[in-house]
Amino acid sequence: MAGYSDQAAAGEEAASRLQPVLRCRIEQGGSVLNLEALPVQNPYRVPMHDINGRFRFKMVVMGSSDAVEYVKIYAYDNPARQPVLVQYARYLKPEISTSSDPASLTGIQTVYSPRLEREMQYQCALTGRKS
Repeated sequence: MAGYSDQAAAGEEAASRLQPVLRCRIEQGGSVLNLEALPVQNPYRVPMHDINGRFRFKMVVMGSSDAVEYVKIYAYDNPARQPVLVQYARYLKPEISTSSDPASLTGIQTVYSPRLEREMQYQCALTGRKS
């Protein structure tokens, strides 16, 4: 019977394992956008998100459902020609947060465009959800 209880415990542990998910809240021009990113193996296939036609935002969670190698966040000004990087942040081997703080990974970040005094704020947390 000990084998049965060991199998049951292993099954419960697997069921309670959390898959990492990066959740970001972005505020710009009076609107709010909530984005999520899951771990990927190829960061070049992760799309940029348009933020009101004024900024672009990209979140890369590199790793697997078992471990995150790094999180990279890119904020771009979005002029007519092509996006221009205005902020880059890298977080190495971040842990899944159990905090309810939506800014537990990044804090509250404010990014300014060099044109027309535009501003964007974002905050991100690496949380988990049951896989």
